[in-house]
Amino acid sequence: MSARGPATPSNCRMGITTGDPAGIGPEVTLKALARLADSTDDSFLIFGHAGQLLALNRELGLSLPLAIQSEAGAAARWIITAPSADAAQPSPQGDPRAPADFAAGSASPSAARASLAWLTAAAQACLRGELAGLITGPVSKQSIMRTGQRFVGQTEHLAELAGIPDPVMMLLGQDDRGRWLRVALATTHLALRDVAAHVTAPKVQRAIEAAAAACSRLGLPRQRVGVCGLNPHAGEGGKLGDEEIRVIAPAIRAACKKGLEASGPWPADSLFGPACRGEFDAVVAMYHDQGLAPLKMVAFDSGVNWTLGLPFVRTSPDHGTAYDLAGRGLANPSSTIAAIRLARQLTSSGQTS
Repeated sequence: MSARGPATPSNCRMGITTGDPAGIGPEVTLKALARLADSTDDSFLIFGHAGQLLALNRELGLSLPLAIQSEAGAAARWIITAPSADAAQPSPQGDPRAPADFAAGSASPSAARASLAWLTAAAQACLRGELAGLITGPVSKQSIMRTGQRFVGQTEHLAELAGIPDPVMMLLGQDDRGRWLRVALATTHLALRDVAAHVTAPKVQRAIEAAAAACSRLGLPRQRVGVCGLNPHAGEGGKLGDEEIRVIAPAIRAACKKGLEASGPWPADSLFGPACRGEFDAVVAMYHDQGLAPLKMVAFDSGVNWTLGLPFVRTSPDHGTAYDLAGRGLANPSSTIAAIRLARQLTSSGQTS
């Protein structure tokens, strides 16, 4: 599939998917919108189960003026749409307000199919230029795969829909002292045993370039990128693995020849501290947990996932479905709020990814 060109939104409406309806996605979505209601006049198209969201709105005492798409007037700001009748599980009469048949905290095929249908429909709306950007709620990869769907993650699914071969995940957040950590991944969702074979010079260089471009889009005065090694102690000069010598260092040199301020490969266990103290503007990690473990340690409640390389803005909260919290009204919306704010910042500046 060839890559599609950037979508040109026809209005400032943002899309937001509620993720797995059996998880905390619907709850944090509504809580986040309620917290932001007075600070923005943006409108949102919410992809989820109308009956569930209307009931949650009442139970949580949020008083959001939610409207169903088929009934929404021109002035409506929070509009619920369910693109697939099967996925949205309406009543036999087709009443979108009917109670949801999803058990909170319990993974199910119907919840998995719904979350994937909503994600796909939202992405397609972005590609058609109908939405200015997209915030995606957490889904269960395992539940979706158990339905027989080929699915690695939301990042990869969105990239496939957009025809983008190598998207880059960037996770960013700040600690309780306001210090930022920004981490781009050279590889995304892979089994650890497969990582070394997928760490290639083109992927590392692309992650460096994407990280630097992201820093520029965020308005940072410099774009200093520190690059992790793959092996302990960055390979100890080839004694603990030679990927640093064969793959990572050449990618850094190639990025520097393009005028980028990149350095490394640094031992991963000693890079994130200096980055959090402001000595680097972004870090490139070689694999998922190498980058996400330190990010979530400093910004678990406020971290944001930003997909670089898509033809539209996509952000998401940096947490999962949290089935153990679902249905209890205790979920923290901070990460979703941060994801919405970042998406608004990027779309208002005219940036796509």
